[in-house]
Amino acid sequence: MLGKRVGDYLYFHVDSLPHFDEEFRKHCQAAATLVGITLGIHAHVIRIEANSKSSVALLAYPDFFDDPFPALQESWLIDLEAGTVRHRSYVQSDNPPILHRKELLLPPDHPRRAEFAALTQMAEAIGLFDDPKRIGYRKQWLALIEAKDYRIQGHTLVPVGNCEQEDDAGTKESSELHLSTAAWQTQRHRTALVRYGFSAPIQSLARHGFLDGTWTLLDYGCGRGDDVRGLRENGIEAWGWDPYYAPDEPLQPADIINLGFVINVIENIDERAETLRRAFSLAQRLLVVSVMLADQNTGGQPFRDGILTARGTFQKYYTQREIRDFIEQVLGESPIPVAPGVLYIFRDQDAEQRFLVNRYRRQSLALRQPSPLLRKPPSKRSRQERKYLEYQDPLDRLWERWCQLGRKPHPDEVTDLDVLRKGFGSLGRALGFLARYRDLEEIEKARHARIEDLTVYFALSQFEGRKPYRHLEPTLKRDIKAFFGSHTAALEAGKTLLFQIADSELILKACRQAAGQGLGWLEENRYLQLHTSLVERLPPILRVYVGCAAALYGDVTHADLVKIHIQSGKLTLMRFDDFEGKALPRMIERIKIKLRDQDIDFFTYGDAYPAPFLYHKSRYINEAFPHYPEQVAFEGHLDSLGLFDFSGYGPPPDRFLQVLEENRWQIEGFHLKRSATIPPLDAPCGRYLTFRDLIECGETWRQTRIDNRPKQPESYNALHDLAIHVLDPLIDYFGMIRLTFGFCSPALARKIPGRIDRKRDQHAAWERNRLGNLICPRLGAAVDFVVEDESMLEVAKWIVANTPFDRLYFYGDDRPIHVSYGPEHSRRVIWMRCTAFGKILPQRVSSLESLG
Repeated sequence: MLGKRVGDYLYFHVDSLPHFDEEFRKHCQAAATLVGITLGIHAHVIRIEANSKSSVALLAYPDFFDDPFPALQESWLIDLEAGTVRHRSYVQSDNPPILHRKELLLPPDHPRRAEFAALTQMAEAIGLFDDPKRIGYRKQWLALIEAKDYRIQGHTLVPVGNCEQEDDAGTKESSELHLSTAAWQTQRHRTALVRYGFSAPIQSLARHGFLDGTWTLLDYGCGRGDDVRGLRENGIEAWGWDPYYAPDEPLQPADIINLGFVINVIENIDERAETLRRAFSLAQRLLVVSVMLADQNTGGQPFRDGILTARGTFQKYYTQREIRDFIEQVLGESPIPVAPGVLYIFRDQDAEQRFLVNRYRRQSLALRQPSPLLRKPPSKRSRQERKYLEYQDPLDRLWERWCQLGRKPHPDEVTDLDVLRKGFGSLGRALGFLARYRDLEEIEKARHARIEDLTVYFALSQFEGRKPYRHLEPTLKRDIKAFFGSHTAALEAGKTLLFQIADSELILKACRQAAGQGLGWLEENRYLQLHTSLVERLPPILRVYVGCAAALYGDVTHADLVKIHIQSGKLTLMRFDDFEGKALPRMIERIKIKLRDQDIDFFTYGDAYPAPFLYHKSRYINEAFPHYPEQVAFEGHLDSLGLFDFSGYGPPPDRFLQVLEENRWQIEGFHLKRSATIPPLDAPCGRYLTFRDLIECGETWRQTRIDNRPKQPESYNALHDLAIHVLDPLIDYFGMIRLTFGFCSPALARKIPGRIDRKRDQHAAWERNRLGNLICPRLGAAVDFVVEDESMLEVAKWIVANTPFDRLYFYGDDRPIHVSYGPEHSRRVIWMRCTAFGKILPQRVSSLESLG
């Protein structure tokens, strides 16, 4: 299928449009025409919704082909039927959404599709997609890549490994090294890094479940021992040996031998092979080999089959194929690549087979990262760059001051004036030097922002009562001269802006602009609601609006949310309990400030007035706010349950919690999880039944009255899901059903005469046997039932057509139906056909129509 499907949405690049039919292309072009943009120039990706023919989103990724994970710059959400457009700009965002799996958006014959697919395979191999909640935004994505001990290089991911680390002393020292063996052989130890976190091979072991504490580990060539320390902190028996840093540590067998970035620093190929053989001889179960890849080659002097770096160290850069061939040639074993530059060689063949079967099923073992040590990144500097580095701190402070002011600073506004004059002759020359290495567009943006800030200042100063000019500080005086020309002009600009807050049309326009930049949520042109930390980024007119309210109330940042009422001249502040740390914070105070009346009303929530939940918190923050990705994921999950109507203020808190509990869900942090409690038997299970109905039913139970209650909370969840998704709709349509068989505990199963297939029929739900193993690996839950005075064939047809069942067994038009609901959602229909000899033969059928 063309495009990338995410939930109910399909994404594709505009280059894929020719592969769609003409009607669909006209549909997309109509959306672009309504917005007034050009596909391929302003918008590069199109998103359509499966359940809405009129909804189209046009997304701007100007760096789609150049950036391996391009950032979203603008989006337009268009409703063609209503003729409406919602625009959002991420140009000023510190943490914009990013795009993954680009190849899926392109047509199959696109020349760069294979290149992008290779990047996706690398990302999958090192586990970057294991937790989808962490990957949608740039900051979290880059932090994740760094935590995995990888870095982005072009359209590839390469392990940090032992990348060269250069400092001033190292540069000087390396320049004195010679190419003789004696001069550089002793420098191998200098490739060992002080790591921020675990190395790529150790992280791969954790991700594939080998670091659960049952296996020992020897880090062969451990360098400074950061991985070993971190593993020990996580309760793993590990030790390390290194010829330079830990020569006296035991070099003895272990379950896992980690040969991490070792053989690529050995200049002698025979010694390299011998090291590999020795490491493998010590591995009782698994040898992990990791090397530097050819993509990481940063240059150097050719030496033997590698290079001699600027620091006097040897590096052999491999391709993935080269390292595989080398290992196979030396060890006679076929290595298994698990990530770029990381390969597994198993000595334990049983473990190898288990790994191959389960490699994509395993869950990562979370590791606590060892404390990092500071390190300087490598660089090669020109003479001017070295001078910049020499004066980096004062130059950076000068640039920061320049950006703060939006104009060239005066000498008495510079803290490092003497140092800069010594280095550059004068402040003007220092500024000129900076201008050659910095983007002056930042200064222009700073100038514009400073003018807006000052205009807001002068507007509010007049609202509060301005000070005479003679009391203004020298910096402000210089600002006035630079940006306005005179104090009178500055005051006039402020007064004009102040009077504009009475114009509701201008307020509405500014609110739309703010919402389009991700600064809050605009509700039906009635109000803009946002977190108070975003107020300073609002358009000037709204900052004045809020500032006037603050002049009456005080610092608005005391609250969490601010609501700007567009028509009424009011502003509402809201405080919540732990707004940042909760997915659903509860309001504890609301303050309504009436600007026209110069009055304030306070409302406190508690015993008399139950504190309401704040639903859809993500609307009022933006992608730079803590826990934003988790918040969005939580809300998406909550919405997908379809249990609540969140229009207006949403459900009352007591009702919300009640419905959540009835449906076997609970909130833990920023996650919705299934309930882990055992409910009363008479608690509702869906709209029409109780748990008792599904547990105490059937002929055998009525005869024995045995305690048939499930012991696992998951079994109750499964029974509830069966009721909600299958039985409730069925009862809505046909009326009440009669259950002939429901949940079956091991105790009840032993009382049932005849043969039952407990491993397949799903009547055992999530229960376990005496060994702790699942009785039915299919999970889910199942019931048998009849609908009185109805054709069971017609009932079965209705279930197949209208419910998301898992398996349905049809025994005959006048016999009970077996139906289940479970995680497989296989939608299998089995005709339990009775032979002439009375034997039942299961036969899978594609359609129940054939039985009619």
